[in-house]
This record gives sequence, C-alpha cells and structure tokens, in this order.
Amino acid sequence: MTSPTGPTDTQEISLEPLHLIERSDAVLRLGAMMLACGTGSVRVKEAMQRVATAIGLDRIHAQITLTEIIATTARGQIFRTQVIAIPTSGVNSRMLSDLEAYTHQIQPGTTAQQVEDALDEIHDRHRRHPAWLTIAAASWACLAFAFLNNGGWQECLAVALAVAAGQAVRHALNLARFNPLGVAMIASAVSCLGYLGVAWAFAQLGGMSSLHDAGYTSAILFLVPGFPLMTAALDLARLDILSGLARLTYALLILLSAALSAWAIAWAFNLTPTAAGLPDISPALLVVGWMIAGFLGVLGFAIMFNSPWKMAAIAATIGGIANTFRLIAVNSGVVPQLSAMAATFLVGMLATVAVRCFVYPRITLSVPAVLIMIPGAAAYRTIVYLNQGQSIDALDSGIEVFFVIVSLAVGLAAARILSDREWRIPGHTHTSRHTRQNASADV
Repeated sequence: MTSPTGPTDTQEISLEPLHLIERSDAVLRLGAMMLACGTGSVRVKEAMQRVATAIGLDRIHAQITLTEIIATTARGQIFRTQVIAIPTSGVNSRMLSDLEAYTHQIQPGTTAQQVEDALDEIHDRHRRHPAWLTIAAASWACLAFAFLNNGGWQECLAVALAVAAGQAVRHALNLARFNPLGVAMIASAVSCLGYLGVAWAFAQLGGMSSLHDAGYTSAILFLVPGFPLMTAALDLARLDILSGLARLTYALLILLSAALSAWAIAWAFNLTPTAAGLPDISPALLVVGWMIAGFLGVLGFAIMFNSPWKMAAIAATIGGIANTFRLIAVNSGVVPQLSAMAATFLVGMLATVAVRCFVYPRITLSVPAVLIMIPGAAAYRTIVYLNQGQSIDALDSGIEVFFVIVSLAVGLAAARILSDREWRIPGHTHTSRHTRQNASADV
C-alpha cells in the first residue's frame, strides 16, 4: 500500500543506487581501518583508490583528518558522499601491514562483498601483543634511550623500573577508555615520580648522584606520539594541510600533557640540569654499545606499535645503524640538526630498500627508528631552566629541541621524495584518465 505522503519504504529503497552504496561502504570501511592503525592520509587515499578501482568505481575523492574521512565515490553519473569517523587515533603496525598487502593484491572484478569478507578476516585474525610484553618493551626501549643519553647503569635501571610502572598505568587507563590527554599526563607523572624514587633510593645507597640529565626525560619517551608526529610531517610535505595540521595538533597536545607533568615534578623537586659526559670506555666499545642500544630501543618501540617480530627486527636494524651514525657525527663536532637530518634521511633510504624485499608499509619501519633520535636531554634542560627562571638558557635548549625535531622530519620527507615518484609528482597515480583529459582540455 502506498503512503498518502509518498512511496512506501520498499519503493524508496528501489530508487536507491544500491550497487554504489555497497561499493562505497566497502571502500570507506577499509579507509577507516587503515586510519585507525595510525598511517598517514596519503597511504589511506592510495589504498582506498586501489580498492575503489578494483570493485568498479569510476572516481573517488577523499578528505582525511586524524579521525574522520569524508569521501565522494562515483560510478557513471551517480555519486555518493559519506562521512565516517573513528573513536580515536591509535597505532597497529600488524593490521596496517595486512591491510596494505591486501590492497596491493586485490584483483579487478572483486565484489564489494568480497572486500567486506576480507576485511572481516583481517580484523578477526588481528591480535595484539600481550600487555606484559608491551610493558617490557617500553621499559627496555627507554633504558636504551637513557644509555644513549650517556646514563650509567643506575640511571638506566631507574628508567626501566619507572617506565614499567608508567606503561602499566597507561595500559590500564587506555582499557578504561580514559581521555588520551589525561592518560599522557597521569602516565608521565607516574613515570617521573617512579624515576626520582628509584634514583633517591640509589642515592641513599651511595650509588647514584642527584643529577638526572640522562634519565629524567628518558622516563617519558614512551609517551612521545611518534606516528602522529611523523605522519603529520609527511602529510605537510605532500601539502595535505588539513590532515597534517590535525595530526600535528594532536601530537603536540599529547606532548604538552606529558611535559606538564614532567615540568611540575621537576619544579617540585628543584632538579638541576647537568650534561652527562660520555662513558669512560674505549671508543670502539662505545660505538658497539650505541649500536646495541639503538637496536634494542627501536625494537621496543616497534613492539609497542604491535609490529610482528620480523618487522620489528628490521626496523631495529635500520634504527641501530642510522642512530649510531648520528651519534658518531655529533661527537665528531657536526651540529645536532644536520646530524639528525642525515640520520633520518638514511633511515628513509634503508626503509625504501627494505620494503622492496619485505612486504611491509614503509612507515612501520621508519617511525620506530626515528623515535630513538628524540633530543631528550635538551628537552629536560629546557624544562628545568624554565623552572629556575633562566629564560635565555631555556630558550637556547628549546630552540635546539625544536630544530632537531624539525630536522628529523625533514630528513625522512626528503628520503621519501627522492625515492618515490608519487611524492615528486603528487597526484600522478590518483587522477583518473577521465579527469586528466578534462584537466588538459580546461588548460
């Protein structure tokens, strides 16, 4: 029976382009899953384009932010615009690798239902590392970072114990779906207080000084949002301003939340900055120590990002080599900014070679390798100088931190531009033949 005000629901459904709706839903679901894994907007768009082409869509245009995708898909003269959002941003290298591999293997003629089934299978087989392993990984990663900051065994052990407590609290709060900014602030406070508590205990035993330049910021490195920071830099390098600014804003908010706790605790305990000197060992042994610490540090961060062991080991090898090169350069008199840029450029090029031998997304190999290069000691001195009212010294240290972090991003982006044609000529692979012909005609 027909409603007096219009057609029945059945008649309305019959008027809908169901073939387009099914295809559009499948493409948007893939994009949302990849976005939730932490990859940049460029990779999400590329993957969506591959799937859209395979299932028979003529055109797709997507606008992506940190947690939202707005996409218009078209088949013939019919088009559909959808918005999909994810609850929060995260990192899952294992699922990201599976999704990337699927989109590269998808064949023309695949149906939307087959895509949905494949995504169900990827989602169902997804497993995260157990909580105890991510806690241990964060602990040994930050221990390695403390050694790279010239810390002794006491500082390294204090960092390891403090980070284990901080990561455990972070894991529990994440399970409770606590606000991400609150998670960063609370976990930072737990870790900083834990570090000072262990350091105080060592000091009472006569085994550790009260100077914590090598260890204090190492205790909160596990909170650095590496994926959002690096993907923001890469998105901005591709002039994807909206996505890049959204990711950068999120990363800065997380950093600020963690830094506020570190700053308040440093102020409360009146910490004093003193640069730690190189360990009193032979240069050859020191370089070997840097290599091992770099490998273990990157391995720990990769495990925290849910990377499979093989992927984590490849990233750790790349990071160990590049970071050792950086430290040798810095201790040979090269300015930290140039050393950082050269090291991350090396990371990018080594990752390029690795992804040609192994089917892994490049970002899962490069981001953990770059995190170990964060200038933690300089960041610590900035916080403490601010507490002491030494504005000029704080400004000097803060500028060093800023330019080193920018250099890390620039080096990684430069390697990507040099090694990837799509980065040198943006839009080359994403514009349909129909669109290119129209653009040529307009010109």
